[in-house]
Amino acid sequence: MKLNKENGMKWVFFLAAFTSVLAVALICIFLFAGGVPAMAEIGFGDFLFGQKWKPGNNLYGIFPMIMGSICVTGVSLLIGVPIAIFTSVFMAAYCPKKIYPICQAAVNLMSGVPSVVYGFFGLVLIVPLMNVMTGKDGSTMLTASILLAIMILPTIIGVSETAIRSVPEHYYEGSLALGATKERSLFSVVLPAARSGVIAGIVLGIGRAIGETMAVIMIAGNQPRMPKGLFKGVRTMTANIVLEMGYATDLHREALIATGVVLFVFILIINLAVSLLNRRANHEQ
Repeated sequence: MKLNKENGMKWVFFLAAFTSVLAVALICIFLFAGGVPAMAEIGFGDFLFGQKWKPGNNLYGIFPMIMGSICVTGVSLLIGVPIAIFTSVFMAAYCPKKIYPICQAAVNLMSGVPSVVYGFFGLVLIVPLMNVMTGKDGSTMLTASILLAIMILPTIIGVSETAIRSVPEHYYEGSLALGATKERSLFSVVLPAARSGVIAGIVLGIGRAIGETMAVIMIAGNQPRMPKGLFKGVRTMTANIVLEMGYATDLHREALIATGVVLFVFILIINLAVSLLNRRANHEQ
């Protein structure tokens, strides 16, 4: 009876894993089957490196959107990653026990807030503030980056804190015994030991930032041109897809699906690069 139950659970776990793999495979098939022919028809070079997106004139160059996504994501990481790491260190090592449940609940609440609510927050608060500070339209790359930095905080904080807490306690105690200060022990011993987990959190943050749509649409300016500075509007790949998919037909629609293929490949490259870095780091240790 026990053996049959174990075999039954084994098949349940197998079906769950198979379903997950099948879902990813179907997504890949849908994207590549719909997008690659469009790239071939437009021309891979013209599609990836063309700087004009004018569907009415059969011009489908997504390079401005690629650069827009990279720039917005990069600036958001420059703002959000240091804040997230310092916050995770505080919660793991400095936060008083009475305050910790409140901080943890706040971080968890941030991760559960819908992106459209973040978009309204940016539209009502950050955009007018940027208007006052710059004297120009506040719907800019910097505005979108600040909002994305806020949105990726709970993802990076949660994973990084878990990674820091998983470091054996004797690493920290040994560093203190050798005469290092608490801060030096944390940042020179504990954080490097938790590097793989912290990097994993940053990668998840990159995925959240580069894949964000609604919030970016509401405050980034949505201008399909090459980024011209932090205080100019941009359009990301995700925003481009959502804004035009509702009325796109024929080659236009296929070009938008091809944009999704490019975005998908971006995420794959990022994950592969991080996996190689972690493997190299583990090998060196």
